[in-house]
Amino acid sequence: MKLIETELPEVKIIEPAVFSDERGFFLEVWNAQVYSSLGMELTFVQDNHSRSAKGVLRGLHYQMVRPQGKLVRVTSGRAFDVAVDMRRSSPRLGRWVGVELSAENKRLLWIPPGFAHGFLALEDNTDFLYKCTDFYAAHHERTVLWSDPGLGIDWPMEQFSQPKVTVKDAAGALFADAELYP
Repeated sequence: MKLIETELPEVKIIEPAVFSDERGFFLEVWNAQVYSSLGMELTFVQDNHSRSAKGVLRGLHYQMVRPQGKLVRVTSGRAFDVAVDMRRSSPRLGRWVGVELSAENKRLLWIPPGFAHGFLALEDNTDFLYKCTDFYAAHHERTVLWSDPGLGIDWPMEQFSQPKVTVKDAAGALFADAELYP
């Protein structure tokens, strides 16, 4: 397993060892001992799976109480995955990183607590799986507007005139007005 740094040091790309032959492939997604050896002591309490059509954008979500760390991956299709630093005490407050995750590249992304998270499905039937360090708490969830010009996220929108978003995501707060972590 290989750990790759991003522009946000706490957000990590994980490339698992993939063993392929004429029958298919095998890879280990989660092994507490391996992640621990990489300096990542993690405990997960919930697994989620979403499927999205091409052009669906989900996010940018975070929880103020019971913040979740997320280990995310795509098992079918492709997605552009984004993490935004929401920590007032961070020198990188408001900075973001985006990574393409796909069934083909088999990469995972670690998004620690303190970051907003969202993704754009780049293909139909994009299956997005994520392990969470805390339980979902709807009443503590916050949403930052995915298209906030103050964040300047460079979503790969060449294929889309407008992404498909929920009413909640379309009404997200601007980053300048968003509730922040300490």
